[in-house]
Amino acid sequence: MRKPDWFAHDVSRETLDRLEAYAALLLKWTGNINLIAKSTRSEVEDRHIWDSAQTHYPAEGKWLDIGSGGGLPGVVVAILAKEQNDDIAMTMVESDHRKATFLRTCARELDLGFTVIADRVERVAEQSADTVSARALADLDSLLSLSTPHLASDGVCVFMKGARWREEIEAASTNWRFSYDAKPSNTNPEAAILTIRDIERV
Repeated sequence: MRKPDWFAHDVSRETLDRLEAYAALLLKWTGNINLIAKSTRSEVEDRHIWDSAQTHYPAEGKWLDIGSGGGLPGVVVAILAKEQNDDIAMTMVESDHRKATFLRTCARELDLGFTVIADRVERVAEQSADTVSARALADLDSLLSLSTPHLASDGVCVFMKGARWREEIEAASTNWRFSYDAKPSNTNPEAAILTIRDIERV
């Protein structure tokens, strides 16, 4: 696996090998449990691995990835955090028990010390996370409802959103007050990575 030119941080050969091993696990398992769309299998590196890598930042504390599915972005963040020696404790929430089994397999085979909770996020005990992340889970208004019970008072949400992210911010603003930063995606010029803080329900 090669690091794309736009990815600013140095990535060691060991980390590239671990990302490649994760991509292989995704492809191996997705035939049985639909971890990624079949139409994107040939683009797994750019469309999924490096796309998810954009959510990683030098974080500390508890990181909660909700609706983790095949581990995007949670597993990718865990791999990059291991390289950077980030002091994070990653927890992934996935209600599909087959996908949760896949995530636990990733933790074991890739030597990543994250926790997997096999349940719906609405039923999970409050996590007081410093960071909550999600990719392709729900619209922004719904994501804020799902995330805020688990977010520390000064925590941030990092959400990967598609071409309609501006509309989603406008819609969510009827129910929520928040500040946000929108970073254009390097893998899809119409998409954005939203970092959201200071969240309050109206």
